[in-house]
Amino acid sequence: MEGQSTRQLKVARQLQRDLAEILRSKGMAAFGGALVTVSEVRISPDLAVAKVFVSIFPSNKGQEVLRMIEEQNKAIRGELGRLVAKQLRIVPELIFALDASLDYVEHIDELLKK
Repeated sequence: MEGQSTRQLKVARQLQRDLAEILRSKGMAAFGGALVTVSEVRISPDLAVAKVFVSIFPSNKGQEVLRMIEEQNKAIRGELGRLVAKQLRIVPELIFALDASLDYVEHIDELLKK
């Protein structure tokens, strides 16, 4: 998080909370029964682009669920716009990416079982 301004960090945290709520409200059925969590949001200095890292469980559905999220990007951004309209002048463009830390945890877990 080095190099990010306080404003960027505040906005990123707010977006993380709002996006988590939006995805939660859609329910697991919207994502093929997978559990989707927003693990981190990084926002550009001009607040125009937000990179949204999502953890997906089970992780073997990761790519498939990420595609489902991408297909709903416009709708998710629209809902986000309603939530942040008072705080932000523009609603950032959303770029979704898989958070690989869950895979790492599962890998370590497997190694420990050996």
